[in-house]
Amino acid sequence: MAAIAEVRPLLSEAPSLSAIGANADNPEFNLLLACCSDPSSEEHAERMRNILSRPLDWERVLALVDHHRVVPQVYGELSRYSYLVPAQRFEALRWRYQNNARKTLWFTAELIRIVSHLKLAGIRALPYKGPVLAQTLYGEVTRREFGDLDILILPADVPKTKAVLHDSGYEPALELGSEMETAYIKSGYEYSFNAMGRSNLLELQWRIAPRFYSVDFNVAGFFDRADEVNFGVCSMRTLCAEDLLLVLCVHAAKHVWVQLSWLCDIARLMDSRSLDWQVIFEEARRLGIERILNVNLLLAHKLLGSPFPYERFAEDPQTSVLAGEIVRVIEHSAHYDTESIAYFRLMMRLRERWQDRARFLCRLVFIPSVSEWTAVRFPKPLYPLYRVVRLWRLAKRLASAG
Repeated sequence: MAAIAEVRPLLSEAPSLSAIGANADNPEFNLLLACCSDPSSEEHAERMRNILSRPLDWERVLALVDHHRVVPQVYGELSRYSYLVPAQRFEALRWRYQNNARKTLWFTAELIRIVSHLKLAGIRALPYKGPVLAQTLYGEVTRREFGDLDILILPADVPKTKAVLHDSGYEPALELGSEMETAYIKSGYEYSFNAMGRSNLLELQWRIAPRFYSVDFNVAGFFDRADEVNFGVCSMRTLCAEDLLLVLCVHAAKHVWVQLSWLCDIARLMDSRSLDWQVIFEEARRLGIERILNVNLLLAHKLLGSPFPYERFAEDPQTSVLAGEIVRVIEHSAHYDTESIAYFRLMMRLRERWQDRARFLCRLVFIPSVSEWTAVRFPKPLYPLYRVVRLWRLAKRLASAG
């Protein structure tokens, strides 16, 4: 998280809307932004030619493409200007695109197989990232980069779903007894599954984020409002557009926007779907994530040219302060430590209501994470001691940070 700690002092005061954007002296990153922006604008072709006519560090371009996971977007756009790209670099990009295409097609087939097994078992499931998101937003699974499957279910269906996944060749990375699992389902939010000698191929979730983030989505409501996405040979249910936007915004914020691909998805969703903004803003207000939503909208606007409702911005000046800091995190391909004090401070600054910040702190301190459940195994009567283990680990981390 040191990268974020270094970024924050760069802004001594709130920047204006016009001041938030990419650094003109960073042509490699600007090339990524151009490739990921709407190509239909009148200025787009001129912008692309201007950037490609400048000296570029193509090794850095490829490194940025890998870090931000935007291989399909960059390859697709540079294919139009391949005569301006060094042949060797373009071939390296083509290899990445083809490799990603093979991987996404395999994941798509695997998702169809798993969802069909869950359906036969009478389990309601909502895949919402991976192939489903690629098909929903881009119309083709190979046009988005992803490396796992995310499936949302109801908490009551976790044990049964695990059994179906076991029969499908998947094993959970975390093994718990039945009593301990019941407690973990109440405090946790997902199981990661391994298969075919590879780790974390599938994430089974019954919440969108760990409970300590204090963003309490109504998962049952997701199922009631779900849309369908068609893969040709079959269709499956997924999040409706309004729920999807808020989920994508929370996911990007949780990971500090370190990958440009997450903003690409948000921009694409706004450009490709008719959204009920009144529903979106009302739900964001209920969840206490208006600032998170606004930061995402502002970042997508300033970096990728998506529309931004300016009247919302005036209500919360902190939006521009945070967006200015996050732009530098994205631009410098910063990494972060999700268990650092600086990270937790940033998560609190992203919440506009004091009660959400207080709940975040309380849950952060007392709700055990996977680390606590795996560090020590208590018998059921001693489960409350997991809170003590959690508090001890946080105190130890705070002491080492000081």
